[in-house]
Amino acid sequence: MSARRLDATALSEWAHTAVTHLIARTDEINRLNVFPVADADTGTNMLFTMRAAGARAESLRSTDVAEVAAALAEGALQGARGNSGVILSQILRGLADVAGGAAEERDGVLADVDGPLLASALRHAVVLADASVGQAVPGTIVSVLASAASAAEGAADDGADVADVVATAADAAVVALEKTTEQLDVLADAGVVDAGGRGLLVLLDAMTATLTGHTPHRATYERSGPDAPPTDVTAVAPPQFEVMYLVDGCDQAGLDGLRMRLEQLGDSVTIAASGTDGRYSVHVHTDDAGGAVEVGLGAGTPSRIQITALTGSGTHPSGGWTRDRAVLAVVDGDGASALFEGEGAHVLCRDADAAISAKQLLRALIDAGAAQILVLPNGYVAAEELVAGCTAAIGWGIDVVPVPAGSMVQGLAALAVHDATRQAVDDGYTMARAAAGARSGSVRVATEKALTWAGACHPGDGLAISGDEVLIVARDVTAAGAGLIDLLLGAGGELVTVLTGDGVDPAVGAALRDHVHQHHLGAELVTYHTGHRGDALLIGVE
Repeated sequence: MSARRLDATALSEWAHTAVTHLIARTDEINRLNVFPVADADTGTNMLFTMRAAGARAESLRSTDVAEVAAALAEGALQGARGNSGVILSQILRGLADVAGGAAEERDGVLADVDGPLLASALRHAVVLADASVGQAVPGTIVSVLASAASAAEGAADDGADVADVVATAADAAVVALEKTTEQLDVLADAGVVDAGGRGLLVLLDAMTATLTGHTPHRATYERSGPDAPPTDVTAVAPPQFEVMYLVDGCDQAGLDGLRMRLEQLGDSVTIAASGTDGRYSVHVHTDDAGGAVEVGLGAGTPSRIQITALTGSGTHPSGGWTRDRAVLAVVDGDGASALFEGEGAHVLCRDADAAISAKQLLRALIDAGAAQILVLPNGYVAAEELVAGCTAAIGWGIDVVPVPAGSMVQGLAALAVHDATRQAVDDGYTMARAAAGARSGSVRVATEKALTWAGACHPGDGLAISGDEVLIVARDVTAAGAGLIDLLLGAGGELVTVLTGDGVDPAVGAALRDHVHQHHLGAELVTYHTGHRGDALLIGVE
């Protein structure tokens, strides 16, 4: 299969693919993390940084590859997590700078990033990463990046296309990654390769997957040494805190002074420049968190200050989420996405008729960015996939509560009573009651002659269904919908919700509204065109 161009669409897709691949490899990368601090968070930090980059690019919705690259770099800098995240932001900035320069040379238009441009971007990223850490240590992500850049330059000089340049860079990264164990004693003692370098390889392989549709098979890197380094009672205790912030209005003299003061206060100092003049991302491990922030005040104007205890416990974040609670709704159809998003939910929209997998669910739960998430499966997630996805998310420190909503109309009923100010257990219980209290059914079009519990049907007939049983066979969708509404309102109800599917005439909803108005005084009917597939109508009564 021929390779794609690395245009704006492909670059945005790469960011999405990179996040998915990092999710799959985060535990592996975290287990490798022993340098500069064995806090088992390199994979997590790279994931969250790349997620922030992708979110910024997605919100831009640009067709200009240089603009998308700039958005990725700025998003990564703003959302950088840890030392590895700051360095990752500089890799993305390398791409942004080179793409932006090429666009200026071509009258502001850059259709795609070709092989030579990508090789130049990787080389520029090496320079930026070196500058951000002050003095690069052999055997780290910067070493792996440098080898990848050199290989990419060679491939580009030979006339390779962008996909081959990426593949060549990734192969060189594998060789360099294996050598990191020989370059750093702490890696050799633990029997691991560098965690950041492993994360970089994931990013390069994700780009290959984006361009070619094929993901290179890589072995899982594990420890070959002891699970934990032996305790040395004479060793100096590691710093207590990781401090990160952005600082604006910092000139070169202030920058030099800032680095010097931070190196006096701690280690793992990284200062990364953004594409905006005078803005830098600062990272340091120190016992004096207040002092680290104070020296930033002396250099410029700090913002987005983050202070994290370096406990070294666990592999996933428990306090790094951007909000306390969110609702994730699994939906079908563009109209359904807009409807649920309008009600404040995050959405996972299924593709075509493909079932939602546990992996897709986990990705959506992480993207929601909340410490507590109430999930509305709405009948689109198999029980085993729902359990597997939620269980995996719990391992990420997310408190997940599946709400038993069997259809989108039940999901809407649950979402209507969601209240993030209540205790999570109260909120989840109230939503579950609302979903259970919404009597629901569906209407679909018969495609063949058959015998049902409600009698014989013919192609084109409307079938009203509740549960797994056909309750009504009618001449068309409108008649079946009216009959189903009559049955559902037989036990009472005040609000009828009708969701119309893909290809359903708007006149159907108007006819059902007239039917309720004439035959069910006191009841109200609302209609939304969700564009879902399969059933023509989804009907709920509350």
